[in-house]
Amino acid sequence: MNSSIFKNKGIKTFFDFFARVAISSIFISAIPSKITGFEKTVELVSSKGIPDPIASILLVGAIICLTLGSGFFIFGENQKIGSAFLLLFLIPTTIIFHVFPFHQRAVLMNLGLIGGLLITALREPN
Repeated sequence: MNSSIFKNKGIKTFFDFFARVAISSIFISAIPSKITGFEKTVELVSSKGIPDPIASILLVGAIICLTLGSGFFIFGENQKIGSAFLLLFLIPTTIIFHVFPFHQRAVLMNLGLIGGLLITALREPN
């Protein structure tokens, strides 16, 4: 599609920002429940065979990755750093929670998110 609407720098900038907010919304929405239900989430992680102390450390890391990743991804010049933080969260989470046992829909949705994050991480600055 060779539409002139996407050649306008202002419109292109708006859609780029909108796309980053849309992708980040899934990550941002996950943060509050991980903080308010910290112990319950640690139990869930532990149920996957990860010891409690390590599960707590991983959960703190996940919250940090989600928060910093979403912030960097949406705002500022560090979108690649944001992508890296979100990928650092998403790839292990997908493997731990959705590969064994295999949840096809969750894996495919996460693969779509991983693809979008990789596009941002690999693209050249404007």
